[in-house]
Amino acid sequence: MCAERDEKPLGSRAPRFIKASRPLHLSWRVVIFVLGLAVVGGGIVLLPLPGPGWLIIFAGIGLWATEFPWAQRVLRWTKRQVREWSHWWKVRREERRQLKREAGRR
Repeated sequence: MCAERDEKPLGSRAPRFIKASRPLHLSWRVVIFVLGLAVVGGGIVLLPLPGPGWLIIFAGIGLWATEFPWAQRVLRWTKRQVREWSHWWKVRREERRQLKREAGRR
């Protein structure tokens, strides 16, 4: 796909001064992982309750995606799936509208 070529390369998006020091970069990654884990964990807790559980989970994955390539791939895959699903839903909705219009003309 052409859109995949336009995406940012996988990898850390930490500032240069953090990447320059290995111990600082490692501690940065640990902090990002722990924060992402807390956000994803909070989203999982909220799943059975009414509210934005899935959005919070995706926010946690987005936080992880600032630092970890595996999370960036998960996020890209999720975005693709949501795009495909929304396109399918729009097509289906339009087909149903057409059927209702045709049924109303009879």
